Amino acid sequence: MKAIVCKAWGLPDTLTVEELPDLQPAPGHVVLDVQAAGVNFPDVLIIQGKYQYKPELPFTPGNEVAGTVRAVGDGVAGFKPGDKVIAFSAHGGFAQQLSAPAHALMPMPPGMDFDTAASITLTYGTSHHAVVDRAALKAGETMLVLGAAGGVGLAAVEIGKALGARVIAAASSDEKLAICKDHGADVLINYSKEDLREAVKAATGGKGPDVVYDPVGGDFAEAAFRSIAWRGRYLVVGFANGEIPKLPLNLALLKGASLVGVFWGEFAKREPKANLAGMMQLLDWMKQGKIRPHISARYALADTPQALNDMAARKVTGKVVIQPQR
Repeated sequence: MKAIVCKAWGLPDTLTVEELPDLQPAPGHVVLDVQAAGVNFPDVLIIQGKYQYKPELPFTPGNEVAGTVRAVGDGVAGFKPGDKVIAFSAHGGFAQQLSAPAHALMPMPPGMDFDTAASITLTYGTSHHAVVDRAALKAGETMLVLGAAGGVGLAAVEIGKALGARVIAAASSDEKLAICKDHGADVLINYSKEDLREAVKAATGGKGPDVVYDPVGGDFAEAAFRSIAWRGRYLVVGFANGEIPKLPLNLALLKGASLVGVFWGEFAKREPKANLAGMMQLLDWMKQGKIRPHISARYALADTPQALNDMAARKVTGKVVIQPQR
């Protein structure tokens, strides 16, 4: 099989495509033929050794996949060769085959294509955990989403609308905001042209958003936190900007506001039943048409470095996927 291999910490162009032996299933594990693998911002960090989780070198990045079962190990029940499945793994996804523990798999819903199936686990799982579980966003409340056209941001927009909230989408270009509008955003703010704080104030009648969803960090974090409503919840999702902001904590005091950390991977590991319930709600919303992943680009396995460079340069809208069998 062919796989992307990271041999040393570095930028995407240091990755190589290599021919490796076919995988054999360990007890309790399932080997998949990977048909699609979602690309996420943590993939850019993990190959540089900058993520919370640091695998041993060499390794294959990629953790969000969809494919068909190739073989099952001893003790596996509920899956058989040929089954279409969704899997989430610590790494190994950017390859033609993946071995994953059976408990990390779930059947693909009938009628779903592989690219869509590989686009819902991490981004929608993160945003569901953030918006529904950590922020407890309610119908009628207002949520501001920074970086709203990115993978987790666009998922947050859709989830906010599914819950009956008013969603303000903030992004860096009119083209990105058009995608946010297409996915349900009520108010659009181009923070490359507008003052974010003043635009949020105008959009909320001075009240501020009840929830701020921030996967970006950097310069906009303090402006967004200063804009938050009384008893607001500020979701710390990630730092795509590359800069971890230092927020004055007196702002939390003055607004009676909460800074809420979001780490979906750890949540999924520590609270698997709650995570599964969230995924089931997401799949139900998908059946109802309330969420629909926006896949903006598809790459062959050999083009994985380009996909990661595009992600790092924030050129990506919604989701992009690797198709390893190409």
